[in-house]
Amino acid sequence: MRHRAAADRRRAAEDRQRAAEDREQAREDREHLRRALSDSALDDLTGSYRRAIGTTLLQAELDRARRADGRLVLAFVDVDGLKAHNDREGHDAGDRLLVAVVASMRKRLRPYDPIVRFGGDEFVCALADADLAGAHRRFDEIQDELDRLVPGATVSTGFAQLQRQDTLHDLIARGDTALYKAKRRR
Repeated sequence: MRHRAAADRRRAAEDRQRAAEDREQAREDREHLRRALSDSALDDLTGSYRRAIGTTLLQAELDRARRADGRLVLAFVDVDGLKAHNDREGHDAGDRLLVAVVASMRKRLRPYDPIVRFGGDEFVCALADADLAGAHRRFDEIQDELDRLVPGATVSTGFAQLQRQDTLHDLIARGDTALYKAKRRR
C-alpha cells in the first residue's frame, strides 16, 4: 500500500510538472501571437500603421473627435521627389528617407496621433483637438526636423479640417486635394 501511495504521489508530481510546462508553453504561445498581431499592423519599413488597420484607427479618431469637441485635422503627407531620390541615391537611400519622414513625424506629433502609410510615399495622420493653424505649425516643425535628418528632403502636406457632415472618406479626399494643390505651389 505504501508503495502504491508513493507511486501515486510520483505520478501526481509528474502531472503537476507537465501542467506547469503546458502553462509556460501556452504563455509563450500567447506572447508570440501578440507580437505577431502587433507586427502585422505595422509597416515593416517605417513602423507606421499599415493602411488597413490605419484607416480603422483614423475612423476611431474621427469618432472620438465627434464625441468630444469636434476638432480634428487630417494631414495627407507626400514625400517630395522620392523617385528621383531613389534614382539618384539608390533604393536604400529612399528607404532611409521614408524612415526619416516617419521619425520626424513621430518626434513632432503626439504619441497618440496615428501615422498611417497610405501609399508608397504617402502618409495620413490625424491630429485630434487641432485646428488648421496648429496643424500647419506642427508640420513646419516636422519639415525642420526632416531637414535636420536628411538635408534638402521635403514633404508636401494637404490638410482637411473635420466638418460636421464629414466621413473619413471625405476628409481623406479633401486632404488629398489640398496635397495636390500644395505640390503644384512647390
